[in-house]
Order: sequence, then C-alpha cells, then structure tokens
Amino acid sequence: MNGTQWIIFILIIQVIHFLGTWKLYVKAGRKAWEAAIPIYNAIVLMQIINRPKWWVLLLFIPIINLLMFPVIWVETIRSFGRNKLWETWVVILTFGFYIYYVNYALDVNYIKDRSLQPRSGVGEWVSSIVFAVVAATLVHTYFIQPYVIPTPSLERTLRVGDLLFVSKFHFGARVPMTTVAAPMVHDTIPGLGIKSYLNKPQLPYLRLPGFAKVDRNDIVVFSWPADTVRQFFVSEKGVKKPIDKKSNYVKRCVGIPGDSLAVIDGYVHINGKQLQLSDRAKPQYDYMVYGSKGVSTRVLQEANAADYTRTFVMPPLNRDQINVLQANVKLRGSDTRANNQIAVMTDKKGIPTELIRALRISLKEETGRSREATLTDEMVAKLKSDATIDSVVRLITPKGQRGINLFPQSPDYPWNYSQMGPIYIPEKGKTVPLNLKVLPIYKKIIKEYEGNTISVSGNQISINGAIIDSYTFKQNYYWMMGDNRDHSEDSRAWGYVPENHIVGTPIFIWLSFDNFNDGILKWRPRWDRIFTTVHGDGEPRSYFRHFLVALALYFVGSWLWRRRKERSTNK
Repeated sequence: MNGTQWIIFILIIQVIHFLGTWKLYVKAGRKAWEAAIPIYNAIVLMQIINRPKWWVLLLFIPIINLLMFPVIWVETIRSFGRNKLWETWVVILTFGFYIYYVNYALDVNYIKDRSLQPRSGVGEWVSSIVFAVVAATLVHTYFIQPYVIPTPSLERTLRVGDLLFVSKFHFGARVPMTTVAAPMVHDTIPGLGIKSYLNKPQLPYLRLPGFAKVDRNDIVVFSWPADTVRQFFVSEKGVKKPIDKKSNYVKRCVGIPGDSLAVIDGYVHINGKQLQLSDRAKPQYDYMVYGSKGVSTRVLQEANAADYTRTFVMPPLNRDQINVLQANVKLRGSDTRANNQIAVMTDKKGIPTELIRALRISLKEETGRSREATLTDEMVAKLKSDATIDSVVRLITPKGQRGINLFPQSPDYPWNYSQMGPIYIPEKGKTVPLNLKVLPIYKKIIKEYEGNTISVSGNQISINGAIIDSYTFKQNYYWMMGDNRDHSEDSRAWGYVPENHIVGTPIFIWLSFDNFNDGILKWRPRWDRIFTTVHGDGEPRSYFRHFLVALALYFVGSWLWRRRKERSTNK
C-alpha cells in the first residue's frame, strides 16, 4: 500500500469507529464529534474506559496494536455494563463489531467508577497473560529477538547450536511491514504448519533510529533476499513472501555500500586490499591433508578438524541393518568393493560403537594417504606439527572455471566461490552506467528490490518504458559471506542484501549445545560458550559463573531481607 492508500484506509477505520461508538461517547458525558477526530478520539476513549492515555501509543505500533485492539473492545463494552463471558467472546470474534449492537440496540448506562480488578482468579490469570504477551511482543519486535544458529555457515565463529540474543536496536529496529501477523512467531505457526501472517495490507519500509551502522566484519542477521521457500527441504512451488517474513539468515558483512569487492583465491579484497577480519573471526576453508602412511581419523580429531568424511568397509548388510544404519547415522554415500564388501561414507562422527554392536557387524575404517577436511588456520598449524602429516594444501578453484548456481547467473561472468569480481556494492543515490554487459549484475536490484520494470530491445535497455543508459540506486546494499567459506550459501550465490532486509546483530550467546541437530536427547552443553559475548577482542569469555554467583547472591540477599523484615514485625 502506498501513502494515499494508507490515508484512505485510516479514514475508513475512523468512520467505522465513529459510527459504532458515538452514542457511547455521549452516554459517557462526551460529545459525539469527539468520536470522529483521529488520535484525539483514542485519548478520549482511554478516559472513558478508565485506562492510561499512553495506551494510545500501543494502538499505533504495528503488531502490538493487533493485541491491543481486542483488549480495547472488551474494555469498552465492560465500561457500559456488558460483563458476561459470552459477550467478551462475541466482541472479539466479531472483530469489535458487537459494539455496534451495544451502541444502537441496547439501552446501556456508563459505569464511571468501574473496578479494573479482575472478578475471578481466571480473569486475573488471563490479564497477566495478555500483559506478558504484549510486553514480550514489544521486546521481540523492536529490541531483542532470540535466534538459533541452525547451519554451519559461520563455523567456527558461531556454531550450530548457539542460542543467541539478536539486537534490533543497534542498527535501528525495522518497523514490521506485515501489519497482520501472529505475535512472536515468524512465517509459520508452530504445530499447525500454516503461515502466520496476511500478505496485505503492507506498511512501507521504515527503520527507527539506531546508534550504529552496518560495517565490514559485523555479523548481521537479515531477511534472506532469495527466500521463496514455504518449508525448507520440501520440493514445491515457491511462494512470494513479504520482506519481514522471509527466513532469517546470519552472515558476516564483508562489503558495504560504495565498496569494490573481489574474491581472490578465496580471500575477500576490498578496494584492492585484502580484508582483515576481526580477531574473533575463525574463517575455514577446504584442504587436502597428505600423509604417506595414511591420514588417520585420530589425527584429524586431535586437530579438532571442523568437517571431514570417514569411510568404513564392511560385509554386505541385510535390509533391516541398512534401515537401522540410515536412521541413526548421517550417511554421505556408499559404494561396492572387492569380495562384495561395501564402503559406507559418513560425517566426522562416524558410526557409534553401540550401534556397531547392536547390528553385529564387523568393519574397518579406511584412512587414505590423502583426505579432504575443512580447517581453520589453527587446525592447519596443528596438523602440520604432526609427524605423520606430510603436507596440508588448500583447495582453490582456479580463475575462469565457472561455478554452479552462482551470482549473477550469467555466462558472461565465469566466477566461482574462490574467484569472483571485482563487483561494485551499490550505494544509495549513486549512479552507474547501464548496458547489456552489467545488466545481469544489477537486474535483480532494479526489478525486484526497487520495483521497476525492465525490457531489452536489441542493445537498448528500458526501465519503466523509458530508454536509459544509467541507473541511480534507491537504497544501500551489502555483501554477506559465511566464515565457513567453501560451505556457505551467501551473497556469492544470490547477490546483494538490500538495507531494508537488515534485521540486527547477534550480541550474546546464552546457551550452546553440541549435537544440536541430532535430537534433544543428544544435546551436550558447551560450557565455555554459555553466556559469552559475540563481539569484542580476544577469545570469547564465558560469564556463566558470574551469572550463577550473582543469582546466588540475589537469593541469599532476598532470604536475609525477608528474615530481617519478619524479625522487625515480630518485635
């Protein structure tokens, strides 16, 4: 909806409010016209229902107002003596239109000094829940949002199973564009599997003031620009989502508006110089590890290698054994060896000993002279110091070898994850020349992110029907990449991240679990990561012990205070 449409929509709402309440305003000792003046009528209504005037602000905060409107409807009819439970449900289920019946069909009297205390324990319980939901939704939407790291794209900077608090006020909270949505859930209602929002009406993009701007090296949570997925890992027709209901991704910002970015041998270069990452960043790449006597899994485990494949050779399995193995082990493949033996490839966790015993199988792990592994610099150094390792060589895709499903999806750009660019990161208000060569780079921005139509006739490009040879950007854009450089779907795959897709930045890890995707029974706390900050210099430091000490002091202090109070009362 544009500005004019919103003004018309608001005026319609005001007319609906006036027609449904003006007689009630009069019975409450006010003037009928007071029900017709926008904002002022809400202030007067708060006086009528004996609620604080600051509640008016909640009526104009997107998402929060969806929770407040039913409260106001209920408070309105109760101010005129309609206290029965069935009337409470009717006014909510009719979206407030039951007030019309009260206004025109019933002879009601205004209760000026109505008690605001719940009449029953259930009523008090409901009031407490409503208050808690409103407060939690306000915090969740505009200040702090919980987030969990589901994929290893930032390993080992942020790890799968890290539970974070994401600050929305650092960069300024993005006001929800989707006006009708369930509180405190994202795009799907848990358990029901249905979407949690209506596509219309939509508010225009607006961001509240923040105290920081997105900068290089910042870890950023953003709405995934390419998201048309209703449900991950399910093949089906894509859906068009509002910006604020797209799936949330977390990556590192490596390019900001105005930068010229290139990826050379896997390293990011900005304006001709290699980007220096923060000291807490732990980028990792794929390496080939060589050892003339074989590269053992033990050596990789001692180096704490992030990811590698293990191969187990065993006799043929029956169907029951295969089913159990597939249900309990993350298989990466299999093939047939000599003597009808089979080779099974798994992730680095391998096949649990208890499962081998339960299946009654004998197996042997292969340790070839070369093994591919995903490693950080520290892991590489650890491996090179081992006497059984001959060399560790980083795997780099050569320049000119075109990758699969990479931005900008054009044969004119034979880029890959190791070699890309140079590419300009668009800045709001800046103008770039536009021709058929560079059009694939900016086409998605012009068409999808900035709402223009594009057509090509011969060598001529038309935008919104006018032939052009340049384009001026309407907003800022960013380039996001994962620290797990060879295993991260990021801007190298789907391009720029528009500013209106920025959500916030992670600030605090409050819990962290190993085996997070293996089921809750297999979760193992990472004690050294619990209560650690995301940003800062040096190795992350856990403040969990400090928290426990503070919590203990609080309970001891509370007990001493109550005991002292009891003694003073008994004197």
